[in-house]
Amino acid sequence: MTDRPRVLGPVVDDETRCIHYRSALDVVAIRFACCGEYYPCHLCHAEAAGHPAERWPLADRDREAVLCGVCGDQLTIAEYLETDSCPRCGAAFNPGCRLHTDLYFA
Repeated sequence: MTDRPRVLGPVVDDETRCIHYRSALDVVAIRFACCGEYYPCHLCHAEAAGHPAERWPLADRDREAVLCGVCGDQLTIAEYLETDSCPRCGAAFNPGCRLHTDLYFA
C-alpha cells in the first residue's frame, strides 16, 4: 500500500481509535458518503465535519468506504459487511459496530 488515507476527527492513535470508541477492536474508520472523508465513527463526524452525515446507498456497496486502521487496507462496503476481520491482515473488528451500520450504509 502506498498512501494511507487521512482520518479526521478526534483520533487517539495510529489504528483509528477515537475518543468515543477505543477498545482493542475499534480499528476501522468509515468514509462518509456526504464528504468522502474518513472518520473513526459517527460521533466524530457529527463533532468535526460541519454538516449532516449521509448514508451510502445500496447501489454503492462496491465502493471502498471502510479503512482497516491496523494495516491501512480499504474495504468495500460489501466486504466489510460480510466479515468480522480484515481480509488483508486478519485484525478483528468490533462486533458491536454492527449495531451502527444503519448510520453509515443503507
